[in-house]
Amino acid sequence: MIIDAHSHVHEPVEAHVGLLDEAGVDRAVLFATRPHPERADGLAALRREMAVLEKALGGRAGTVEAYRGAWRELDAALAALPDRFIGFLSVPLGLGSQETAEIVEQEVVERGLRGIGELTPPPGGAGLIEPVLQAAADQGRLPVVVHGSAPTTAEDLATLAALARRYHEVPLVVSQLGGQHWMQALELVRDTPNMYLELSTANIVFAVRLAIKEIPDRTLFGSDAPYGDPVLARALVERVTSPGEVRDRVLGGTIAELVGLG
Repeated sequence: MIIDAHSHVHEPVEAHVGLLDEAGVDRAVLFATRPHPERADGLAALRREMAVLEKALGGRAGTVEAYRGAWRELDAALAALPDRFIGFLSVPLGLGSQETAEIVEQEVVERGLRGIGELTPPPGGAGLIEPVLQAAADQGRLPVVVHGSAPTTAEDLATLAALARRYHEVPLVVSQLGGQHWMQALELVRDTPNMYLELSTANIVFAVRLAIKEIPDRTLFGSDAPYGDPVLARALVERVTSPGEVRDRVLGGTIAELVGLG
C-alpha cells in the first residue's frame, strides 16, 4: 500500500483524489487546514491565503473555536472518502494539560482519528507541544506530527528531540525533512528511536537519499499537498531508492504501522 504521510484538505476533495490517483497513491494522511492555496486564481488571492498560513505558523491560530471550521472541512473529506484518507487532527497549543487531554480524547480518540497533527508551534515555542504529547501517551501510541520547516528553528528541533525522549512511547514525526535544518533534524531523529522524519517539500535530492540511508525504518514519503505534488514526491523517493523492502517502508509500510494499518 502506498500512503502519502502528509497532506491537507483540498477544495474540492475530488481534485486531491485526482492527484493521488495520478501518483498511484492508495491512501493519504489528511490534516485540517485554515489556508487553502489551491483556491487562489492569481497572485493577490494567493497572498491572502498565505497570510493565513503565516499567521498559523507564527502561533497565532487562535482559540479552539477558531479551529472548528477547519475540523468540519476535515470531517467532510473523511466522511466522503473514508477508504482514501487517514484523519489526523491538529489541536490548539498553549492550553492547559486538562483541556488538551479532553480535546484529544473527545475530538481525536472518540471520533476514530488516527493521530494528532500537523502541530504548528511558533518559532522558539516547540515546548508548547508537551501537553499534547502527554495526552497522546495517555491515550496509547497516538502518533504526533509537528511542522518541521520554516519558521521552525534549530532550537525547536532540539526541543522536540528532548520531548520525544521524555515521552518515548509516543511516535513523534518531524515533517518537511526539518526544512533548512535538515542535517540537524536527520541526526536528532536518527539518535531518538521514537522520532520519524517525513520527507515532503525537500529541495535537495541528496538530502532525501541520505535521510533514507541513515534511518530507513523511520523516513516517510509525503507530499504536503497542495503545497507539494504526490507525483513528484513519490518520484523523488523512487529516484533515490531501489525496489525492495526499504522503498516499500518509506512509501507506506512505516506509516501504516504507526496508524494501525500494518
